[in-house]
Amino acid sequence: MPVPLPQISNFEVDALGGACVRPWEEYNAATLIELSCQVPAGRTFRASLVNLALDQVHLAHVRGTAHLVRRDRPMVADRPTGAIGVYAALRGEVRTESGSLRTVIRPGQALVCDVDSPFRREFGCGLEEFVVKVPRAALTTIAGMREFGPLVLDTAADPHARALVRLVGRAVGSPVPVPADDQTVLELVAVIVGGGRVRLPLAHRAAARAFIEDNLADPYLSAADVAAGIGISERQLSRIFAELGTSVPRHVLARRLDRARSMLIHAGSDRRTVDIAAQCGFTSMPYFSTAFKRRFGVAAGEVRRASR
Repeated sequence: MPVPLPQISNFEVDALGGACVRPWEEYNAATLIELSCQVPAGRTFRASLVNLALDQVHLAHVRGTAHLVRRDRPMVADRPTGAIGVYAALRGEVRTESGSLRTVIRPGQALVCDVDSPFRREFGCGLEEFVVKVPRAALTTIAGMREFGPLVLDTAADPHARALVRLVGRAVGSPVPVPADDQTVLELVAVIVGGGRVRLPLAHRAAARAFIEDNLADPYLSAADVAAGIGISERQLSRIFAELGTSVPRHVLARRLDRARSMLIHAGSDRRTVDIAAQCGFTSMPYFSTAFKRRFGVAAGEVRRASR
């Protein structure tokens, strides 16, 4: 069955005071997380949200001028999400209250919290951040955890958090978006929230997936390269991918094809299909064409022409 294309949606508001607050709240509730929003009196509120819904995971790129958001107990009771949120700050300081946590989140840090617990976040000088929403039940299945208390991470110091930020950036923060792999996001978040409590094979597989994402353009990328890149043996690597009924070469091929399809849709009209295939690590155009049609049910050239 052909793989469907994840859909990216965009929403913007730009108006004085509370005139655009309600549409902003409604869009967030429909696509991400229900929040109440408050804008400083007499101030213009400008904000934008790029949202990508995968099978289980939601990713977003949020920008905005000064405002405050809350998620209180009645809101949680009325519209629970069953989700864990990761908020990676890119610009602006965020005064944060979540459970017993009272802190300021700065660029280069990320907040992880249960979004069905009340929280308050104040963006005094505006914000830019990446948001990841993942099902609590999926994390429990993957990592065996049931409690997800609020924590703050240094994304530069945590390799899995750093990889997650790069992956989300490519998916919703780039002019030519690369749809993220659902399972990769879930596993990275599971390792981040679980710390040393997750199984080592899970941490290795998350690291391997992240390494692959960073090196898809390399036509010579091999299982041996991936194993060496994350510090385990090739045999170990093969075993942890086999646990999910796949292999490193099959995963690499699928991700290269996903990236190629996105580039065919979003790249400029001057980009040739053969050049896009090469940028995604393919050295044989006939092989690329055959694999592309097998995965998506349509020829790469047709996708390219339809996007013009």
